[in-house]
Amino acid sequence: MVRLISLALMLAGWATLAHLISDPETLPGPFHVAGLIASEAFDGPLFFHMGATLLRVLAAFMLAMSFGLVLGLIMGRNRSLNRWLDPWLVVFLNLPALVTIVLCYLWIGLNEVAAILAVAINKIPMVTAMIREGARAFDADLDDMAQIYRMPTWRRIRHVLLPQLAPHIAASARTGTALIWKIVLVVEFLGRSNGVGFQLHLYFQLFDVPMVLTYSLSFVLVMLLIEVAILQPWETHASRWRRA
Repeated sequence: MVRLISLALMLAGWATLAHLISDPETLPGPFHVAGLIASEAFDGPLFFHMGATLLRVLAAFMLAMSFGLVLGLIMGRNRSLNRWLDPWLVVFLNLPALVTIVLCYLWIGLNEVAAILAVAINKIPMVTAMIREGARAFDADLDDMAQIYRMPTWRRIRHVLLPQLAPHIAASARTGTALIWKIVLVVEFLGRSNGVGFQLHLYFQLFDVPMVLTYSLSFVLVMLLIEVAILQPWETHASRWRRA
């Protein structure tokens, strides 16, 4: 209830400011933008460009989570290897996303491989750092129990490793998704011919504020829906064993 009231206040503030400015080309009100969203959804290319962006988000997400999970687990469980790789991790954590995007486009070309790889490279260090901390926090008693009972590797992974790591995986997925879709828009803005970021670039060149807000808010709403319907329940489910 509090969240709905907060959201209503934000919309009311937006509507009030738009009314005071009285120039829909500079700041359209929420009802104006809602009408444009509906128009682009039913008669325009909104779903086409949104679908292209979502596919890039999904591809980069899967790639980053896969590599980050393996690297984080290895670094968290192997102190010697962690000492060697930690400086690399710090460098990539602080490398600006724009630099990575530009270099990938220059080295690989203006194609999908470069776009997805640029996004994944920016996401992998964050996943690695979060998974590493989760691996460091493993319960030593559970490891000892698994060794005493000579649990097979796959059962140890399923019943000992993954339950302890699950909250960290869910948290990295949730925070990383918020980062990935923003970087995907920048990637599309700079070098793709479709997607929400491409549309933002197009309407930026036309100085069309209402359409910039239309595509921006449309995709924000989709990502908020994914957050509420998938990521938050997943994180809660992954942490349930700690409260048992």
